Amino acid sequence: MPKIDESRPFIPVRIAVLTVSDTRTPKDDKSGTLLAEMATEAGHELAEHAIAKDDVEEIRDQLKRWIEAADVDVVITTGGTGFTGRDVTPEAVRPLFEKEIDGFSTIFHMQSYEKVGTSTIQSRACGGVANGTYIFCVPGSPGACKDAWHGILKWQLDNRHRPCNFVEIMPRLQEHL
Repeated sequence: MPKIDESRPFIPVRIAVLTVSDTRTPKDDKSGTLLAEMATEAGHELAEHAIAKDDVEEIRDQLKRWIEAADVDVVITTGGTGFTGRDVTPEAVRPLFEKEIDGFSTIFHMQSYEKVGTSTIQSRACGGVANGTYIFCVPGSPGACKDAWHGILKWQLDNRHRPCNFVEIMPRLQEHL
């Protein structure tokens, strides 16, 4: 279904990846590393890859730095989207959104349902825009990261995707300012 207009030159975006976990380290961060690899394999630039504890202020502080940075276009977080006591990524991120991308969650759950059935209900994947920066929060499993990337982000972060994509509207995200 995705349609790529090969006559257009590819425009890479700068992506920062944040793994949210109390237990992961750079050595065993499978999901964050996978997202970084998929983004760079697609031709994008990895702006930064970091790990934050499951703590609202720590997550929010890192995101604020990236939202303010001129060299970050997109932030993808992995982890903390469930509903156990330590899962706080949506609580940390949603207050930063100027606009929520409701369709991201909807499409993510549709795709996830095809693979894990009703277990997809245990995710609070979300997306939004803050200060002209796209932010997407996906579950911490490598499978969920693959679903989000291959099913949605790979296409929407490719300016050649038709009929429309996130990249072509990036210059207009802050036109209200």
